[in-house]
Amino acid sequence: MWPNDLDKRTIFCYRPARFEATGSAAQLFSSLYGPSTLQKRNTPVQVVVRDNNVDQALRALKKKMQREGIFREMKMRGAFEKPSERRAREKAEAVRRGRKLARKQAQREGLLAGGRVH
Repeated sequence: MWPNDLDKRTIFCYRPARFEATGSAAQLFSSLYGPSTLQKRNTPVQVVVRDNNVDQALRALKKKMQREGIFREMKMRGAFEKPSERRAREKAEAVRRGRKLARKQAQREGLLAGGRVH
């Protein structure tokens, strides 16, 4: 705890309810967000507000929510996605991942310029 708890406040943001860990919905969810997301079910994202600086706390909260994938999940749940659109999106994501992997491999082998310089 902080030395002076009266000056500290906490912002909580609860994650949306997750899919149950059964059937194809859970497989789709875990393929999109990874298996660890299913384990973090309904745990709050929290940020401590220091010295009544709410703007800084909100920025930190937004960054945490972005890392957790909450915004992406909310966008996906906002409207119905037709099965054909879902297949097209998943295929495009797979192509994107493959290209990224190939690009990183080429950079490691020295075939492409870029990447980190030590």
